[in-house]
Amino acid sequence: MTTPEKTRLLAAYDAQCRDEAEVLAADRSDRCGPLWRAWYGKRGFVTYCSLDGLDGQALDNLIAQTVADFAADPEIQSFEWKTRGHDQPADLPERLLRHGFQADEQETVMVGDAALLAQDIALPEGVTVRRIDNVPDPYPEMVRAADAQARAFGFPFGVEDFMRRLEKKPGLVEIWVAETPDEVVCTGRLEAVPDSEFAGLWGGGTVPEWHGKGIYRALTAARARSALARGLRYLQSDCTEFSRPILEKSGLLAVTTTTPYLWRR
Repeated sequence: MTTPEKTRLLAAYDAQCRDEAEVLAADRSDRCGPLWRAWYGKRGFVTYCSLDGLDGQALDNLIAQTVADFAADPEIQSFEWKTRGHDQPADLPERLLRHGFQADEQETVMVGDAALLAQDIALPEGVTVRRIDNVPDPYPEMVRAADAQARAFGFPFGVEDFMRRLEKKPGLVEIWVAETPDEVVCTGRLEAVPDSEFAGLWGGGTVPEWHGKGIYRALTAARARSALARGLRYLQSDCTEFSRPILEKSGLLAVTTTTPYLWRR
């Protein structure tokens, strides 16, 4: 894609996918200057669209106030300050480090037309794809999905996270799985962004023994078709090194990076 196309997609992402849209599933959230701050049980989260020209001591003061406010909540054990690679000021990461944050793994923000991903992908024999949040009793399905996601990523996932998202964002979150008759082998969410042209692809992962069989691509294609059926134009995903090549091959564009900076008690 051309540089103008990347610029256009990045501008659409900044305008429609950031700020309040990122904290809709929180237990509670508030505004502190340009920041949106959110609480998810024992975890906190900070995001923004622009720091409104803040730099120097004013920015240090905002970071210090944010740390103090989360630290004053005895329930909070950690919180994430989400940064993007194209944001200003450029020295924000260094300032966060000086305030006790640690950088987590950088991911790539991919954006593109949902139609690029809505392809027919052949599945291995015996594997089917379906949506599980719209069944009469989704909880048992979420337990199976959470177990598969834990196997895919190598650390525990609580079913409560799935259920919280469904409760906090009614009608906006879809949970999809690929499964055999015996087990779930791949999971992923589609989250529509309210009042926008976007949906996000989140939490996509395949259990290790099923890698390389096209299952993640098929699950992504199913979510893309669902986004189009909702009348949405764009898909956005924060990608690891494993999922980025799949989305790039389908035509999505890397528009920026995102790095979580973590504060822990």
